[in-house]
Amino acid sequence: MTTTTQPENAESMYDRIGGASTVTRVVDRLYTLILDDSLLRPTFHDKDLVPLKRHMTALLSQVLGGPKAYTGQDLATVHQPLAITDAQYRSVADYLLACLYIEHAPADVLAAMVETLTTLQATIVSADSDPAPVGSPT
Repeated sequence: MTTTTQPENAESMYDRIGGASTVTRVVDRLYTLILDDSLLRPTFHDKDLVPLKRHMTALLSQVLGGPKAYTGQDLATVHQPLAITDAQYRSVADYLLACLYIEHAPADVLAAMVETLTTLQATIVSADSDPAPVGSPT
């Protein structure tokens, strides 16, 4: 998992976007978009969203420099059985970036998230597909 290092007295990206309340809104909106997407819905249709949202909230908070609360399994281990394709990964990543944008995340925060999502892509994608990077047209 990649996080951006900041000077000790600098406000974290987490704080700059509005902290816990913003991250919660981002995650709620993200899962609404995921469940409305025909490419992604089959992966999530029979899942209990409460723990998924809790883990995503903790992970996103930590990546943004907030509380280090993510205690879930290794991302590769969790996602391997799901056979995530590059197209599915890019869709979720694009939705996440859109949700952050809607919450008025600054450009440098969005850029840092693109970097993190690009780094994590190879960890999460396990099915053969087109390996276009995050943020590229699909």
